[in-house]
Amino acid sequence: MASNEGFLTEGQREMLKFAPPNEDVLSSSPKSPILKSPGAAAKSASVLLTEHLVKAPGGGKASTAGIAGRHVRRTHSGKHIRVKKDGAGGKGTWGRWLDTDGESQIDKNDPNYDSGEEPYELVGTAVSDPLDDYKKSVASIIEEYFSTGDVEVATSDLRELGSTEYHPYFIKRLVSMSMDRHDKEKEMASVLLSALYADVINPTQISRGFFMLVESADDLAVDIPDTVDILALFIARAVVDDILPPAFIARARKMLPESSKGIQVLQTAEKSYLSAPHHAELVERRWGGSTHFTVEEVKKRITDLLREYVESGDTAEACRCVRKLEVSFFYHEVVKRALVLAMEMQSAEPLILKLLKEAAEEGLISSSQMVKGFSRMAESIDDLSLDIPSAKTSFQSIVPQAISEGWLDASSLKASGEDGPANGPDDEKVKQYKKQIVNIIHEYFLSDDIPELIRSLEDLGAPEYNPIFLKKLITLAMDRKNKEKEMASVLLSALHIEIFSTEDIVNGFVMLLESAEDTALDILDASNELALFVARAVIDDILAPLNLEEITNRLPPNCSSGAETVCMAQSLLSARHAGERILRCWGGGTGWAVEDAKDKIQKLLEEFESGGVISEACQCIRDMGMPFFNHEVVKKALVMAMEKKNDRMLDLLQECFNEGLITINQMTKGFGRIKDGLDDLALDIPNAKDKFTFYVEHAKGNGWLLPSFGSSDAS
Repeated sequence: MASNEGFLTEGQREMLKFAPPNEDVLSSSPKSPILKSPGAAAKSASVLLTEHLVKAPGGGKASTAGIAGRHVRRTHSGKHIRVKKDGAGGKGTWGRWLDTDGESQIDKNDPNYDSGEEPYELVGTAVSDPLDDYKKSVASIIEEYFSTGDVEVATSDLRELGSTEYHPYFIKRLVSMSMDRHDKEKEMASVLLSALYADVINPTQISRGFFMLVESADDLAVDIPDTVDILALFIARAVVDDILPPAFIARARKMLPESSKGIQVLQTAEKSYLSAPHHAELVERRWGGSTHFTVEEVKKRITDLLREYVESGDTAEACRCVRKLEVSFFYHEVVKRALVLAMEMQSAEPLILKLLKEAAEEGLISSSQMVKGFSRMAESIDDLSLDIPSAKTSFQSIVPQAISEGWLDASSLKASGEDGPANGPDDEKVKQYKKQIVNIIHEYFLSDDIPELIRSLEDLGAPEYNPIFLKKLITLAMDRKNKEKEMASVLLSALHIEIFSTEDIVNGFVMLLESAEDTALDILDASNELALFVARAVIDDILAPLNLEEITNRLPPNCSSGAETVCMAQSLLSARHAGERILRCWGGGTGWAVEDAKDKIQKLLEEFESGGVISEACQCIRDMGMPFFNHEVVKKALVMAMEKKNDRMLDLLQECFNEGLITINQMTKGFGRIKDGLDDLALDIPNAKDKFTFYVEHAKGNGWLLPSFGSSDAS
């Protein structure tokens, strides 16, 4: 007999027609099925159908065949077990793969325990942006540099920071931070960029950094009204300092929209600054140098504010004025001048001591600056006693009071007083020599007469003191303008040719660097200027690069500032285009760029060679006003004579020598420069060596050259 088990009745087939296709037939809770079809009744046809299949009518066996078979499982006992939705199963089943039932736990003691099955614990952490970290770091480096003015420390910090790919952002941050400050910080920013060029930051990054600045000119102008002028001046200064190529302006203009302020910046830099006559000097002095005012101006300001304080008695105002000077490294001068004023005006002594005590307690004047001021006063007290008889007595009473009140460090004062020079048997002779050479150097700064100075030195008859002369010459020049610094470098070059040996030069620089810290007490930017003098000596062939190692080795172990100065000079020399930059570091005495001077010399020689008059050529050389650069005239004239195979240039040199227009020193230096580059010159002029030999003999025969000039000495 056929059984109806597993087959649908006609009524069930009718109900199945109303069931929507692919519908889940069971809910997660069998007691409360969920209807997913919007038109369904209390129970869907599929649910009813399923219940009919699971519960067989009349208590019989449930059917497992047909459409509902996949929802029913059969155990070995033959019982039917209703499973959960998605096959999670019930009692006696494995459950779903991703079952997250709260009762499920992992037993670490289970032999099959796998730590990878442990649930992951996500820990939130902030994502760090390397560029943001870099910007924060360089901001602190720049702030510290603006406070200390120490180029070496800033350079070292930036090098240690690494992340060289972000250097353009450093340039942008340095310039933008200085734009909203005083001229002093703007000048410091330019000086630092020049120091970093090639050594730390490559030329491509310099250009990219400046382009980022120009590109953001519109944003900068929101906070800084004169952004266009300041940025234009920064670009012009970078071009003058040879860290930015002049072609940068043309390239940047093509990449900016015409309506942007960046275009205005580039136009201002090109038309207002770089096209002006003597633009190099104009741009370099626009922000007033590294301190914005000279040493004499600083000293005058200090004297004025101290006298105003004595009249008003307002200590807070006096401290504010001292702070406004922004020369914390020169506050020892405030201490010294305050003490002198207290000795001149006995009635002002209590006020002066009150000011110094207040400045020390506020941290305005550091302990080291206070000690330096008192030490300098102690060194000059004997000379001061000539004008103020009671000076020594007053000073001896002030010192114990300052120590007892706690604003003067007695131990440091004692230590600094032990470093005075020892009196030897020749001490009086040295003092007399120093007085005489001071007069000679001052006269030279007025007359610019090198031969006269050489004669005066020869008359003194003390060649063993030549290093002392070098030290005094540079020390006096450092306290004056760029013109005198240039004259000092030119004089050293002449002295090396005439009467100074290389050993004299080395000994002089050793003495100078040994006293670098003392020099810095009176000269604000002593370290940088000393480095320039050392570097210039190498460029002028007065010192060889190996001599710098010798100088460093001969410095005492405690002379860290001297060693740092030599390192700074070596960094300057290793930079790109170092020769041209160092040669014009003080403007050549005229404010001309070296390239301009060479171009003028080339043109006047070409004009003379093409049929000009000797007298006119001599007048043109004289009008240049650069007698210390006339060796370039000699060099270019000799090269042109070789190229043109025309000895007419020798007639011009003869006339220049006869008139005293070109000295024997400049002649010798010019011939020396030709000799140094003779091998390279021979590549273009095959008979250059033969010609040069002929010119040397001709010059010696006419007295142009020193007799010592020969094939073995390249002067």
